[in-house]
Amino acid sequence: MAPPEPDQQPAAGDEFSAMFAAAGLPCAERATSRDRGLGPYRRLLLRGATVIDGTGAPPWGPADIVVEDGRITVLKAVGTPGMAVNPARRPAAGDHEIDCTGKFVTPGFVDCHAHIGAPFHAENGPMPSADYVYKLWLAHGVTTVRETGCFNGLSWTLEQKRASAENRIAAPRIFAYAPFPGTNDYVKTIHTPEAARAWIENVKERAADGIKFFGAPPTLMRAALEECARTGMRSCCHHAQLAVGRMNALTTAQWGLTSSEHSYGLPEALLERRTVQDFPQGYDYRDEYLRFSAAGQTFLQAAKPGSAKWEAVLAAFLESGHSFVPTFNVYDGNRDLMRTRRADWHERYTDPTLWAYFQPQRGGHGAYWYRWSTTNEVEWRETFRLWMAFVNAYKNLGGRVGVGSDSGFMYQVYGFGYVRELELLQEAGFHPLEVLRAATLHGAELLGVGDEIGTLETGKRADILVHDRNPLDDFKLLYGTGAMRLEDGTTEVTWPRCLSATIKDGIVYDPAELLADVAGMVEARKAANGATP
Repeated sequence: MAPPEPDQQPAAGDEFSAMFAAAGLPCAERATSRDRGLGPYRRLLLRGATVIDGTGAPPWGPADIVVEDGRITVLKAVGTPGMAVNPARRPAAGDHEIDCTGKFVTPGFVDCHAHIGAPFHAENGPMPSADYVYKLWLAHGVTTVRETGCFNGLSWTLEQKRASAENRIAAPRIFAYAPFPGTNDYVKTIHTPEAARAWIENVKERAADGIKFFGAPPTLMRAALEECARTGMRSCCHHAQLAVGRMNALTTAQWGLTSSEHSYGLPEALLERRTVQDFPQGYDYRDEYLRFSAAGQTFLQAAKPGSAKWEAVLAAFLESGHSFVPTFNVYDGNRDLMRTRRADWHERYTDPTLWAYFQPQRGGHGAYWYRWSTTNEVEWRETFRLWMAFVNAYKNLGGRVGVGSDSGFMYQVYGFGYVRELELLQEAGFHPLEVLRAATLHGAELLGVGDEIGTLETGKRADILVHDRNPLDDFKLLYGTGAMRLEDGTTEVTWPRCLSATIKDGIVYDPAELLADVAGMVEARKAANGATP
């Protein structure tokens, strides 16, 4: 696509959405009103909860929590397990109370890599509405998202951010990261370091929270990262394969990049016998199957766990203060496509247009399943083993790992993909308490708001999840479909789930109501276009 004429140039941060619009890919329908959620209340009380505070500390309780004006004002132990609570120790009554006796509370979850929709091809139909996406997130306890790309446009995303902050819509808190238009394989309107610096300053003035990179020529990338540091903008990067030949993830981390997304650029930093991947014959990056099948081979060519190179790269990332957001879940289908395609939630909760987008198709990003093989899955399973070993080792050294889902691609559905990421971090070696900390405190710190959200502490925003069961016992209990269980007394198969309330800024959402709304949206879309998972 030819770039717009100078007088038609989109505003800084809206270049990608302009490109998608020119290609006939419309924005998602905005959320415009809040039809769910109770409150905010002048004084909200949660009584008798067992607290899992997000710091890595074990559960403790019972405790009462007071929320006023959207903030926690009291978090107080009110008794001893197994003994009656002395009413004299409890805070005064509020205008709304939730009995949390026998229940658990955690901070709200932070999705560090999220998209409010994806740029679908016209033949797939319009992308799901923002309301569909937001309700799935809230129904799975996600109260904050980092929109890493703003594919609907920075202007669109900032409007939705304001609506969420003012609680005019039922949505998580939104952090908007504008996509940097200096990448080789996407829209490119920046060609000089001076233009890169000016663009960063422009999106800063427009109130973007950070920058999403896909790579760029090194002089542009370094200038942009220096300007991010000067202006206080945080940054993340999907290190596209067309850019890693000149700078891998360690290079950009040492230039000040805040976080690396996915795995791209990391195995390239671990290569020992060469500086670029040994691509197979006939490789073409624009062929999605070749792109993703070859991506499953890079770690296989890199330094092995425990080697001198491995340890040196770990130390260098740690010294740079870098963070990783692996998004394991969005690549989960690469190692077991059948399982991912037939997940329990698709029939009821996957929008039919989203489902159509997931199917094998030439030109559809992440729709590369037209040649997927057993060999591909075996290679990706080994890739996961090595990738997970690195991420777990980095966490053990004190490095920060955030939880991101990147849902909307490759059979991953909003909310459900986030819970799958929690499971995969546990598979990588994280203790469940470490998983929860990555999903809460470390996500908040990565976004620069650790003093506002991420833990249950007096003075912080009231982003609180109420669980009927301890989620640390089994993260499957967090899925909107629940976890399959056999009731021995009745021999009945049940699907219990633990999340019973999502509280964001003191507003109380019922996950069951949110999921019912989503199921209704899906049924309406099926009736309209006849597509079914």
